Amino acid sequence: MPQLQWLPCPLVVEGPRVTRSTPHDTVIYAIGDIHGCSELLKPLLQGIEQDINHRSRSRHVVIFLGDYLSRGVNSAEVLNQVMAWRPSTPGLMEVVTLKGNHEDLACRFLQGDMEAGRHWFDYDGMDALVDYGVIATDPATRDDASLLSLRDRFAQALPPPHLAFLQALSISHREGDYHFVHAGVRPGVVLADQNDQDQMWIRKRFLESEVEHGAIVVHGHSISAQPEVRHNRIGIDTGAYASGVLTCLVLDGAKRDFLQCVGLVAPACKSTSSR
Repeated sequence: MPQLQWLPCPLVVEGPRVTRSTPHDTVIYAIGDIHGCSELLKPLLQGIEQDINHRSRSRHVVIFLGDYLSRGVNSAEVLNQVMAWRPSTPGLMEVVTLKGNHEDLACRFLQGDMEAGRHWFDYDGMDALVDYGVIATDPATRDDASLLSLRDRFAQALPPPHLAFLQALSISHREGDYHFVHAGVRPGVVLADQNDQDQMWIRKRFLESEVEHGAIVVHGHSISAQPEVRHNRIGIDTGAYASGVLTCLVLDGAKRDFLQCVGLVAPACKSTSSR
């Protein structure tokens, strides 16, 4: 049975000592990569709702950082949960859904980009198709004819609300001193000029950078055993599909905490690829 746990956010000593904050009277919940782990998402959302009801704030923002699909066994159910979840809570409630690199590949594949399909299936995208009832005769096949057939069957099996959801995902979101994206940003480029590709896909150059980005960048995409807190970024992809730990960053004024749902790793969630 999945359990919820709170972790304090460690104090960052490197970098400039600048107080970072959310907008006035606003608490933000940022959720890392879910990857089909609906059994972890459900209790985490319940924990967020309980926490909202215990805070006297006028505005609450829940931000999903992307990668809803693939790897876990319940991609479709994760989309259903995210689309339907609108808790009854006091004050203004906003839900922001961002696009991850897996949704990027899925959308490009549905548009007929066979190379995107190959890339996606090399990193467990086939798990999402299986969940929608689309089974490949040979999952290792990558020729155009086979991929086109899979694409057509996937497009037929995908419910229209799910397609509309995927197509409407945002690339980034800004709240106060925080910039939320799936993967990160290109160092040295102002946030307003960042391109979509980098914000969904970048990894090493961003992760190794010590430069200030104009805001604290909150991201997923790159797995770590525990949330990574740096002076210029906070990474919250704890590899739910492989570790059984789904992480949410909670920002309230200048205060930071982590809410995690910890459960057993499903037998089908054994991949350790981080792409």
